[in-house]
Amino acid sequence: MPNYFSYNQSMTTLLTWSPTKIKAFRQALLTWYDANRRNLPWRVDHDPYHVMVSELMLQQTQVNTVIPYYQRFMAAFPTVAALAAAPESAVLKAWEGLGYYSRARNLHRAAKQLMADYGGQWPTTAAGLRELAGIGPYTAGAIASIAFNQPEPAIDGNAFRVFARLFCIDADITKPATRQLFADLIRQLIDPQRPGDFNQAVMDLGSSYMRAKDPDAAHSPVAAFDESLRTDTVLAYPVKTKKAKPQVVQYFALAIHSPAGWLLEQRPSTGLLANLWLMPLVARAAWVKQPLAEQITLAAAEFSQRAGHTVTLRAAGLPLVRHTFTHRQWQLTILTAETKAFALDFLPAQWVPSLSATNLALPTVQKKLTQAIQEGQA
Repeated sequence: MPNYFSYNQSMTTLLTWSPTKIKAFRQALLTWYDANRRNLPWRVDHDPYHVMVSELMLQQTQVNTVIPYYQRFMAAFPTVAALAAAPESAVLKAWEGLGYYSRARNLHRAAKQLMADYGGQWPTTAAGLRELAGIGPYTAGAIASIAFNQPEPAIDGNAFRVFARLFCIDADITKPATRQLFADLIRQLIDPQRPGDFNQAVMDLGSSYMRAKDPDAAHSPVAAFDESLRTDTVLAYPVKTKKAKPQVVQYFALAIHSPAGWLLEQRPSTGLLANLWLMPLVARAAWVKQPLAEQITLAAAEFSQRAGHTVTLRAAGLPLVRHTFTHRQWQLTILTAETKAFALDFLPAQWVPSLSATNLALPTVQKKLTQAIQEGQA
């Protein structure tokens, strides 16, 4: 694998590219962007609130998925003041289905910070923006460059891929030090007059001609500058350590029904799926080597003690429901119970008339469970 970028010299030195070549690169990239930029709802203006919401939504989520969520979110919370004033439950409900709910909570916290600590006035530098909840280097760079015309790099997966290929950089992009290397490199390339457009052009380039799979580097608007294309090593970059397989965690998911409806329990205020609503779960780890019937009896006893009411659980005979988070995979076996309605004095829970139609904020894993139950009843 060729290493076009020399680590023996200063990382802040962009090798072999003259000022003329840098200018030509900027011109080629921005000319293409001006003619082919994606028509996205958050690009209609440079409002920092619009940039922040869209960038947080786009983390771990595809553009086409984000668009309708962004539009609904803006309709519900049209300004940062409106978001700051909203209850968390409303914010989580508007985010429902996007996953990675810490993004929504951080967005809400950042809005409250802006109103309470900054009087509604936005920091205009990347360093200042990073003081806001949930705003890391990439989002700070995106907001600073797009909303405030600051020449700050916005280094996401697209930027890593584009510049790793342009310069055949073989540094592992999962290593924290590599971000600084790319930041130093991109600072010398970014157009000081149009930094926001430069960063967005890189995003569009990385999702089209220089995408991860099936790239079309030969027809890229910056093909003449692409060292990986010249050396026929496009797919060798970026270099990235493979992620470890998610840890498997097994639960019983309790589909408990009474004349009052279905039982949904609110998750704790910290940790995975914080404050969201889900069927009660009982961990199976301590019992997995025992016969299923014994496990169900133990699960019923544990939940009954938790709820202050005796519930008899039965195997639902439904397929295992799997849901993968970043570092773990939940495997959920559904158990059912028909019971009389009981007081919820010991549980942070509610009876809901329908699992699929509620104003409570539900995670995607709950929707999978609901679908499995509905298909089993069909």
